[in-house]
Amino acid sequence: MFSKSTLVVMVTLALLGSTTPVDREQGTVIPFAKRSGLATSDGVFDHENAILSTVRTHNKHRQNIINLQQNDPDSMNEGASIKPIRAYEAPGSHEKRQKETTVDENSDLEWAGSISIGTPGTNFLIDFDTGSADLWVPSSNCTSAACDTKNKYLAVPSSTSQRKEGSFSIHYGDGSTGSGPVYTDTVTVAGIQSNGQYFSAVTTLSDKFKPDPIDGILGMGYQKLSSIGQPPFVNQAKTQGSIKNAVFGMKLSSAGSELYLGGTDTSQYNGAIEYHPVSGSGYWQISDAKAIVNGKTTNTGFQTVIDSGTTIMYGPPSAVASFYESVPGASMFDSDNGFYQFPCDSVPAVSFNWGGKDWTVSAENFNLRQTSPTSNYCVGALAGQDMGLGDDVWLLGDSFMKNVYSVFSFDQNSVGFADLS
Repeated sequence: MFSKSTLVVMVTLALLGSTTPVDREQGTVIPFAKRSGLATSDGVFDHENAILSTVRTHNKHRQNIINLQQNDPDSMNEGASIKPIRAYEAPGSHEKRQKETTVDENSDLEWAGSISIGTPGTNFLIDFDTGSADLWVPSSNCTSAACDTKNKYLAVPSSTSQRKEGSFSIHYGDGSTGSGPVYTDTVTVAGIQSNGQYFSAVTTLSDKFKPDPIDGILGMGYQKLSSIGQPPFVNQAKTQGSIKNAVFGMKLSSAGSELYLGGTDTSQYNGAIEYHPVSGSGYWQISDAKAIVNGKTTNTGFQTVIDSGTTIMYGPPSAVASFYESVPGASMFDSDNGFYQFPCDSVPAVSFNWGGKDWTVSAENFNLRQTSPTSNYCVGALAGQDMGLGDDVWLLGDSFMKNVYSVFSFDQNSVGFADLS
């Protein structure tokens, strides 16, 4: 199921201004693990995995809306709502595949690197997610079979561990719920240390995580999204002086990917970074977007959430229907999950614009591959789904982010894009 290629995450201690490029030699390199994405090794769209990814995204943002309602209801987007929990249901007509044999070098579901928790530290392989704000890992008391192969947190040996009041819960793609107690401990990412960092050690873990190489998730969004209600790692690291600036850059790619904490890595992009202010909703959300298909503007004035923990892109069903009206030969492929198909020999030219330049989504990243081994139709990386985020709010995940160098600044409350070098 998992790719054998290696990705890299670059983490740096920046000593310059938040918009000032940081010298790459100051960084620390740690390996990234990558797993296969939404295409099988025979070049076919992995329908089952795509549905599971959609369900996970739905449930993650459902919890985000619950957290926002609790932490700062006034910041919620107009029309935001708590949707029912979704459970995974396999497509009835789709032939079941053995995902363990699937390897695809061009699609990516997670961007994970190693962190350490405790004193002495235990290492965990963590998914870095800009669409959430909590850190969680499996507990040594986890009773689920999915924990058998995971690294687990044991509080007793750590001299810096403290049990806190409250609990944490997450909802999985199979409809199950995981939960666990809340702790504080020392968390270290490539030498960058946060003391007394809040996190959860979950005692149950869905079977859906059993084949997954990651141990847990480190959320890199705003505190408003936090179930625990405490500062995320990047913010606390700045408060304690481990980094001077709460800024990070991301390059997501099948090779040479990196996370850069404290600034931007000038070796990874060309030209200036185009910054846009975030909306204050709790997400890395920027306004006044427009979508362009084959040179024609199809949608205008919508909001966009930039989320590295989401594989593809989603928009409100009616807006996405308008988008595909400009794609020659496009039609609905899966109405329940909002996937569209188009002729494989004419992948549309897609881009997004926020008042500056057009940021292109490559044909490689927009095409999720053939609907079947003998089909001439391919599935598009934009699906129509109401995630409950609010009126006319789109979710742009890796299918967009793999085309740009992305910068996230807590200090300036902005998201920036630059051309990859």
